[in-house]
Amino acid sequence: MNGPGDGGLVARKALVDRLQGSARVAVVSALAGSGKTVLLRSWVAQASLAGRTAWVTVAGDERDPQQFWLAVVDALKRTGPGSASVQAMSAAPDLDGWSMVERLLMDSASLEDLVWLVVDDVHELATEGLQQLELLIMRAPPHLRFVLASRHDVRLGLHRLRLEGNLSEIRTPDLRFGSAEARQLFAAAGVELPEASAQLVLERTEGWAAGLRLAALSLTGRPTPGQFAISGSERTVAEYLLTEVLDRQSIQVRRLLLRTSILERVNGALADLLSGGSGGERVLHDLEEKNAFVVSLDTQRSWFRYHTLFADLLRLELRRTWPDEITDLHRTAAEWFAEHGYPVQAIRHAQAAQNWDLASGLLADHWPGLHLDGRATTVHDLLGGFPIERIATDAELAAIAATDELSHGSVETANHYLSLAENAAASMPAHRAGQAPLLLGTARLLLARHRGDLDVVASEAKNLQDMTAIPDPMRFRVGRDLHALALISLGTAEHWATRFADAGAHLEQGRELAHRLGRPYLEFTGLAYQASAEVFQSFALATEHGRQAIDLAERHGWTDTSAAGMADIALGTIAVWQGKLDEAALWSQRAERTIRAEARPGVELAIHYLRGVLDLARGRNAAALASFRTGAQLADLLAAPNLSATTMRFFVSQALVRLGEIDDAEQALAAFHDDHDRGELRIATAVSRLATGDPHTVIAELAPVLDGCAPLLWRSWQIQAFWLEAIARDALDDPGAAGRALEHALDLAELDGVLLWFLLHPAPDLLERHAGRSAHAALIAEIQSLLAAGQLATPVAGPPPAESLSASELRVLRYLPTNLTAPEIARELSVSHNTIRTHMRNLYAKLGTHRRSETVTRARGLGLLAPSASRSGR
Repeated sequence: MNGPGDGGLVARKALVDRLQGSARVAVVSALAGSGKTVLLRSWVAQASLAGRTAWVTVAGDERDPQQFWLAVVDALKRTGPGSASVQAMSAAPDLDGWSMVERLLMDSASLEDLVWLVVDDVHELATEGLQQLELLIMRAPPHLRFVLASRHDVRLGLHRLRLEGNLSEIRTPDLRFGSAEARQLFAAAGVELPEASAQLVLERTEGWAAGLRLAALSLTGRPTPGQFAISGSERTVAEYLLTEVLDRQSIQVRRLLLRTSILERVNGALADLLSGGSGGERVLHDLEEKNAFVVSLDTQRSWFRYHTLFADLLRLELRRTWPDEITDLHRTAAEWFAEHGYPVQAIRHAQAAQNWDLASGLLADHWPGLHLDGRATTVHDLLGGFPIERIATDAELAAIAATDELSHGSVETANHYLSLAENAAASMPAHRAGQAPLLLGTARLLLARHRGDLDVVASEAKNLQDMTAIPDPMRFRVGRDLHALALISLGTAEHWATRFADAGAHLEQGRELAHRLGRPYLEFTGLAYQASAEVFQSFALATEHGRQAIDLAERHGWTDTSAAGMADIALGTIAVWQGKLDEAALWSQRAERTIRAEARPGVELAIHYLRGVLDLARGRNAAALASFRTGAQLADLLAAPNLSATTMRFFVSQALVRLGEIDDAEQALAAFHDDHDRGELRIATAVSRLATGDPHTVIAELAPVLDGCAPLLWRSWQIQAFWLEAIARDALDDPGAAGRALEHALDLAELDGVLLWFLLHPAPDLLERHAGRSAHAALIAEIQSLLAAGQLATPVAGPPPAESLSASELRVLRYLPTNLTAPEIARELSVSHNTIRTHMRNLYAKLGTHRRSETVTRARGLGLLAPSASRSGR
């Protein structure tokens, strides 16, 4: 990705005026060598737009949408208007292009002056990147305009802009030089041609800018340029002129051009190395100044590239001149790039040289950095450069292929590659034998984390921690990054296994190491999970670390990653437990944005937990039941023993009780009789018995919980147990015992301000009678205030849907009351129109409706949607 240089040699006012027009989007689509980039540079220079133009060139060897969007963000931030509006983003494994576009849309909404985003070589974008670019273009604010340069038309749905007159198009015929422009180009090159000769060149090149430049270059210094003649097709002309150009260069320059043509980009040192000469940087500068199809890539003019057509023809000539040396040139280039910190280019050249040992070793050494920088697509493409049989027999490549399948394939295929890696590990060369276990361990770790296999995650993280602690920097060059990853993964696994003290210690160590290593994403991940673990120990610490994680996420543009979702959930859980339902709803909405198809079951489970508890507190019982049932299904995907499943079963039962489905609630609890001695299930049984008017059984069920015999996962659940006992004692007309139980509940609630259980089981009369003799009068007043403020919706009667709604269906359902069409909803959710139609058909079937308005009414009646503004009085 690079920025523009100075303007071109020939002023093309008519085309510049079209670019400067009022259209929101300009497309410059023409074949290679038509002068697209030169035209755009001229426009930027002539219109003095350098401070308001963000220029991004899509590199042909970079297919990661994340890298493209990071370049877009960086370019926009370097403009005057964008510096104040566009927030920085940093690479991260979980960051995707869709969420980055959403953030750009939010940031660009505050632009006050016009900014142009120029995307050169847009045809190099992969399909997903084009779809994301289309989304940005169609929803961008008026102050953000676009100029797209491409060699051919790309699949962008810009027809609506064309109909609205907001699309300006410049194509190959528009870019063809006329007679006057051709004469300007020749004059600038110091070539004087008779009118007839100039016209002949123009006709033979058909006004093609590259052909005219090549002709001018070959004619420069010719004693009798008027005798010059050309014949043949466009390609023949180009090849002929190339021969003319090369023949007129010195041997040194010719050798440099041919032998460096294997490179995507070249600098002086590489030019000297591959050509065996000296002064390469000076030669490259001279060629660029002569517009000899050499373009600088940076402001320091240290890196250059050749015009694509020029490079193709140079390679053709190289194959004719030195065919036996091409492999050695690639190998030499690979070694130089590896030594100078350019691993991706090094691997590509090693593959071109078919030096598989070098290529695989480089990828194995640099995979952790590529992974942590969010370059999964680059890794995927690099793997595609190896023979299939090499991947199957190389332990390191097979391990990397296993992790690659988690992003681009399936868990089953990932397991297959992991098996291949383990089989091949025994035959690894001695100099790689120390590295392979690291990659194998990392692959096992990531696979287990994806499946939620907590025991394996903990075991593999511990193994990695031990391996990377060995002080051998040559053998474990990637050790420190993996050490930090292992510590944080270990802490994450312990978090899901509810070993919160151990989790906190390992997450703290991991994030401190990540900070020292300059790995902010790992540091951020550690903070997010640390906050989540601390929710069950200290609201104060959880809030502090959760806010720090959110600050890092906002600073780097990671707010839509799964780790950010965990921080959102931690802060939302604290808010809902403290009765701050509106605040909890905001955190829940933020967390829901992080759900993607490849989300880990544990993260998605936590989101459904928060949404379910929030809906339950607001009386949206059917919606809560749908969330808890989905959460229970996800919990079953996690390795046993899994206390999250117990939690979800408790809440499924409670939601059924509130819907009046007592028999179903008790049947759900009876299915887990083996866990009945757990405190959570005893409390669930008590809730059910309280609803049937059986306070004696309530007290009997709660007794082991209150005396500590029945274990509880979370301290705050004991508040609920005391509160339910108080309600049961009050129903038995035992005010003394009711008051003592209530005071115990308030004692515990005061520690962290936990008010949720008083809202889920409202008994305002009991609170009012006890207020005068309680040591927690202020807390009681706060609870009464929340109950009186109408924050809670009236519990809705009626049966739940015949089948629970999926998370995706619930997200679509929340858009149905709006005026957005199905295609517009699809764009909002970054999915296809067909996907939205499928979800809507499922909603109709599950809710027993036939039309959109009927579905909205039914959903509101079930509590799946908030009441309409007219009904709620708000």
